[in-house]
Amino acid sequence: MLKAVILIGGPQKGTRFRPLSFEVPKPLFPVAGVPMIQHHIESCAQVPGMQEILLIGFYQPDESLTQFLEAAQQEFNLPVRYLQEFAPLGTGGGLYHFRDQILAGSPEAFFVLNADVCSDFPLNAMLDAHRCQPHPFLLLGTTANRTQSLNYGCIVENPETHEVLHYVEKPSTFISDIINCGIYLFSPEALKPLRDVFQRNQQDRQLCLALGEDSPGLWPGAGTIRLEQDVFSALAGQGQIYVHLTDGIWSQIKSAGSALYASRLYLSRYQFTHPERLAKHTPGGPRIRGNVYIHPTAKVAPSAVLGPNVSIGKGVTVGEGVRLRESIVLHGATLQEHTCVLHSIVGWGSTVGRWARVEGTPNDPNPNDPRARMDSESLFKDGKLLPAITILGCRVRIPAEVLILNSIVLPHKELSRSFTNQIIL
Repeated sequence: MLKAVILIGGPQKGTRFRPLSFEVPKPLFPVAGVPMIQHHIESCAQVPGMQEILLIGFYQPDESLTQFLEAAQQEFNLPVRYLQEFAPLGTGGGLYHFRDQILAGSPEAFFVLNADVCSDFPLNAMLDAHRCQPHPFLLLGTTANRTQSLNYGCIVENPETHEVLHYVEKPSTFISDIINCGIYLFSPEALKPLRDVFQRNQQDRQLCLALGEDSPGLWPGAGTIRLEQDVFSALAGQGQIYVHLTDGIWSQIKSAGSALYASRLYLSRYQFTHPERLAKHTPGGPRIRGNVYIHPTAKVAPSAVLGPNVSIGKGVTVGEGVRLRESIVLHGATLQEHTCVLHSIVGWGSTVGRWARVEGTPNDPNPNDPRARMDSESLFKDGKLLPAITILGCRVRIPAEVLILNSIVLPHKELSRSFTNQIIL
């Protein structure tokens, strides 16, 4: 018997995802036509022996989350439940707080997946490695170049046994080109080190109070546990943590630009996993170039040209002569005749007028470096907005014959002219 836990965070996270995260919790943002965490759930459901999938986070269980859970249970015929933290508890605090729920039924092991990663999720391969050589912690790792490795948790492994000898989260100098993917397989014994961290935090808190120091900034609470710093770094080299390396697709989804890149990876993977989700060129239909997802309820004019890497959501209207490339068009949006949308995300219910052009600048990994990863850097430098994809928030109206370039438009804005490299408040 197996279980899976997906860590979905909370509204205090995902600030780099705004304004898109204003309308829907970030884990439910559509990537390649389905909610971000549906890719996780699909992969978990395909593992033989999977009995339950738990979502742990700090979001209020609103209507969108409740509907998603109900739909997921019906589609995958598995219990999919949401466990809400009483406060943000870090990447490990929720696991310890809900340990009884996780261990109910005595699972052999349980997967732990961060919601904000895109991957082909080689869970069966991880399970085989764990059963061949059982240990409390198994981490999924991949490679990055020397510069970008500093942005991730870095792993030094024994190349023969794959034991993690050293682990540093976002080091200041180069440690290793093996990085943490945020996908794990834990045995039930893995919760014991989390208990030790919890007890140590309690003792530190009591000592702090005894000394008359009660700063929430210094002591966020005994329940807050950081898997990476409090557990992995502490236990590395003690024979408890091992790494399973993958050369499959993997990327973080920290910003809107990285969501667009993740959509490309998933759409490409659909050729093998879900070919029925990819649009096909048919007589009298729009021209399809490359991998394109079109929701069945969308209305697309036959003279439109779509792709590559395009995702069109529920109830979208695409007019005659529209050109769409490397973009996501969300629920209920309207692209009027002869608009051009490139490297952009068009928000829910937004309208782009006739002959308007909405364009962004891609920030993709270096195609000449096989170990290059997607950068999720700041949007600003020296007080100026850096060139990036264009984002139209919810219910934005773009008039006819204007250009919106490398800009972010906040929700409910009705523009009257062109903008370049700006945030439109």
